[in-house]
Parts: sequence; structure tokens; C-alpha cells
Amino acid sequence: MRRPGRGEQAVRNNEAILVAAREIFLTDPRAPVAAVAERAKVGIGALYRRYPSKEDLLRTLCHDGLRIFITEAERAAREPDDWAALTTFLHGVVRADVHSLTVHLAGTFTPTEQMNEDARRASELATGLVERAQPHLRPGVGPADVTLLLEMCAAIRVPDPGRTGELRRRCLTMLLDGLRADGPLPGPPPVPLELDWRWLPR
Repeated sequence: MRRPGRGEQAVRNNEAILVAAREIFLTDPRAPVAAVAERAKVGIGALYRRYPSKEDLLRTLCHDGLRIFITEAERAAREPDDWAALTTFLHGVVRADVHSLTVHLAGTFTPTEQMNEDARRASELATGLVERAQPHLRPGVGPADVTLLLEMCAAIRVPDPGRTGELRRRCLTMLLDGLRADGPLPGPPPVPLELDWRWLPR
């Protein structure tokens, strides 16, 4: 059997590190990097060669999630039906569990300019999908409401990952029905500061 080369091993190590980091930091953002190395079964030196600091690792996790968000939004935007485009997007983002990273890790690192640029792109795409679906939505629903909807789904977590996904899909289905219901919503929609406060320096 052919033994993997150093390049292949490095890729595998990196994948193991990111999977372990996601599992560890979604449970406890304050956990030490050593816990990630132990879970990934790699040496602490190998981890630090790839990610010189915990902040670098957290930043990579969130940036990867942001890229997935953009990919899901771009894929949904190709859907010709306006309502189907929005629901395809929301189901894709919930399935990828992107917002768990935002909820747990926001404010734990300094975003790069590329991350800020990608965040603007993500916001533009999501806004476009919500605006397309506007004729199907109840009065007053906007992109910020959809952001909170995604965070609600991300808050659902039980020990069984499969059951977690099922419960999130169940919740999302009920929330989507609520988006289409008639009647006004209580209070105004969230303002940007209410969504972005956790990214501000403390």
C-alpha cells in the first residue's frame, strides 16, 4: 500500500485540525489550542506551524463558514423561482451549520480585510434573495429578520448530530411558514448595530 506523501499528510492534518477545532470551539470558545491538537491527533507543533495562534485558527474557521454561505447564496440565486431561491438558500445554510460559528465565535478574533469584503458580498447576496422573495413575505420582513432566523436554527443542538440536523430542519420549516403568514410583525426589524455589535472591539 502506498504511503501518503508529506503534502497529502499535511492536507489530512489540516482537515483534522479544522474539524476538531469546530467541535471544540462550538462547545467552548475559550478552550485551549492543545485540546484541538489532542482531538485531531496531531502534534501541537504541527498545529502551530499551520496556525501560529488561536486567533488564526478561529479566523480560518469563520472565514470558511463565510465562504460556504456565499456558495449557498450563489447557488440559490440561480433558482428561477423567487420563493424557491430563498428557501433553497436558507436550507443550504442551515444544513452547513454556518451560523453556529457566528453565534459562538464572533468577537473572539479580528477579521481580515478579505473577510470584511466577503462579508459584504454575503450580505449583498442574501439581501438580493430576500428582496426577490418580497412578494411572498409578510409585510415588514427584511434581510436582518432572516439573519436572526438562521441564528435561531443554529441555537438548536442536541448530542446526536443527526437529530440536531433534523430538529433544525423542522424549526426552519415552521419559521418559513411564519415568513409567509399574513399580518404585521411586532416592532421594527433589527438594525445593523443589533446584528453586528458582537464584532465590535470590547
